[in-house]
Amino acid sequence: MAWFANKLLGWLFGPPPRLVCARSVWRNGMAELAHRTKGETQESGAFLLGREIASGQHRIVDFVFYDDIDANALASGVVVIRQTALPRLWAICRERGYGVVADIHVHPAGCWQSDSDQANPVMPRAGHIAMILPNFARGNPEPGAIGIYEFLGGRNWRDHSASGSRFVKLEAL
Repeated sequence: MAWFANKLLGWLFGPPPRLVCARSVWRNGMAELAHRTKGETQESGAFLLGREIASGQHRIVDFVFYDDIDANALASGVVVIRQTALPRLWAICRERGYGVVADIHVHPAGCWQSDSDQANPVMPRAGHIAMILPNFARGNPEPGAIGIYEFLGGRNWRDHSASGSRFVKLEAL
């Protein structure tokens, strides 16, 4: 019966959002990303941890900031995560009982993917979601005003940015 109800809702309202996040978790993450930019000269970023809540749908419950697992991640002004930092990320995931559901980083102006972003996905796994925040995450950017990209493999990406809050839903929890 639940299967039919989900199908009916999908036909009537479109697919459910791929990512769901409590508005408070999102706002705290945005504030911390903006803080870690150190003015207007340095990008920052985070892995978004969560769990699957339905087939193909994940709840974001926590942010793990790049420079917390790799002290040199922000040293050059742009985000560079070394492979040697990933064991620390996996340890955090095990400790908290969550997985990586997306990554997010800031840009100085717009929220489009740079050539470097396209060529160097943080998680080079098909289906991984990468989000980009404009203006160093200032002003609490929300879905609809951010870049949302799905890695397809190789150098191929699908742009979900126009889907905004239909793709990433913020909830008042």
